Amino acid sequence: MIVADTSALISLATAEVVDLVFAEFEVHTTRVILQELEETAEYDDPHGQAAQNVLEQQAQFSVHTVDGEQFESSTIDQGEASCIRLEEQLEPAFLLTDDLRALPEIQNLTTAKVALSPIVLRALVKRGVLEPKNAQNRLEQIAKTRDWLGAPIYRRARQLFDE
Repeated sequence: MIVADTSALISLATAEVVDLVFAEFEVHTTRVILQELEETAEYDDPHGQAAQNVLEQQAQFSVHTVDGEQFESSTIDQGEASCIRLEEQLEPAFLLTDDLRALPEIQNLTTAKVALSPIVLRALVKRGVLEPKNAQNRLEQIAKTRDWLGAPIYRRARQLFDE
């Protein structure tokens, strides 16, 4: 089971694997994330198109309303906070986010493994759904579309395929 935030879902959609992810994994998110996706889908750019692609497959993943106190910090926004609250309720194996800046704080607030979305590419390879070279090409596609090239998040994501 995976809980995914907006950034992770958009990254997976830019890699054109979100349909595979929904077929292979039980994916959960929150109404806050759905709202962020809807707002992003209004843009006429690759991120907007990726958000629209996720929204078009909404029947393939679960959307939850989370109750309780919401919190934000200098690194955690409302969407990520809602995913943390959902993680507390569902206890998934992974919480996916591509917000590298928030990652350490999220890790301190959850019991799930907090990971970058490219870990799902690696998991798809392990499951035999994607060939290793294809997964690496999809990572490059994410990096170009999401402007990760040369960034710390890109180096960290590349390490997943070097392991």
